[in-house]
Amino acid sequence: MMLVWKGQTLRLLLLMGATWLLLSGLFKTQLLILGLLSVILVTWLAHRMRILNHRGQPLYFSPFRLLAYWGWLLREIFSSNVSVTRTVLSRDMAIEPAIGKVSATPDSELGDVIYANSITLTPGTTAISFTPDGHVLVHALHADALKELDQRTMASRVAKVEPDMVGRASDGSVLPGRSR
Repeated sequence: MMLVWKGQTLRLLLLMGATWLLLSGLFKTQLLILGLLSVILVTWLAHRMRILNHRGQPLYFSPFRLLAYWGWLLREIFSSNVSVTRTVLSRDMAIEPAIGKVSATPDSELGDVIYANSITLTPGTTAISFTPDGHVLVHALHADALKELDQRTMASRVAKVEPDMVGRASDGSVLPGRSR
């Protein structure tokens, strides 16, 4: 069967090839050939499995919005890291552990996962699980972190980044095929 190099397939091939070159940093002939073969093999498998038509692919994200979100998230991780370090190194170690529900307001399951992962990446907070009513159960080192998450700054930033492919009903359930 002939592999047809359509837009998504070609973009995946180029993206994986560029990523492989950047991450390996090795430009020996043997490694370049093996890298090219592995990228072609994975692209062929993705094409055969028909996952390139699935809307969950990162190729549907807006690169500029994604980079802006990553920049914001890195700043949040850094500032939270400084705060947790100060708390741990202080003499009185004023921690107030808390567990609470936070609304998961992104518009897709992928957005919910990005949101929960962002919560976990930020020092001092950990996403424990999703609840059936559309919330994320979060453990925080200090109760103020839960109040900060309730302000929905992170959730609104995730909603701006995620692909426009589904909506969420008023009860929190995901509605496939409807945009925000």
